Amino acid sequence: KHSAKLDLDNYLPYLVNRVGTIIAEQFGEEALAPYGLSIAMWRVLAVLVSNGGQRQIDLAGLTSIDASTLSRLVTRLVGLGVVSRTRSASSTREVAVKLTAKGKAQVARLIPMARDYEAAAIAGVRAEELAVLKSGLRRIYANMKSRRTSRDCRFS
Repeated sequence: KHSAKLDLDNYLPYLVNRVGTIIAEQFGEEALAPYGLSIAMWRVLAVLVSNGGQRQIDLAGLTSIDASTLSRLVTRLVGLGVVSRTRSASSTREVAVKLTAKGKAQVARLIPMARDYEAAAIAGVRAEELAVLKSGLRRIYANMKSRRTSRDCRFS
């Protein structure tokens, strides 16, 4: 029989959310706020520096930000001068987003800080444990992504 209570110390969604929230709060306040950036904006910039320019629709998937929210974020990032947005030559409905020179410089200053926050978060965690944790989180994400996709297909 299942208890009507969750053991939050052992409930994965709760633990993942707490870890993500505290890292995001601290990184956002201490590293991003001076640049006028939010965590969501940082995710966009981090994806662009890692993967190069992207179609806006692909950027939505890579950042896990819904398309309408992403469109507003990109507009704000364009206003800050850190990304550019251009219409595709092949399709007027397609929009490409890429880092500007200012954006690349800003991200280059933020990456060492992002690494410092990760280092603080994983202090005392053995390399083998960290490798298993990251692998497990990638697997869990893939499980949920495919579950959502197959569920969406059943109901459409």
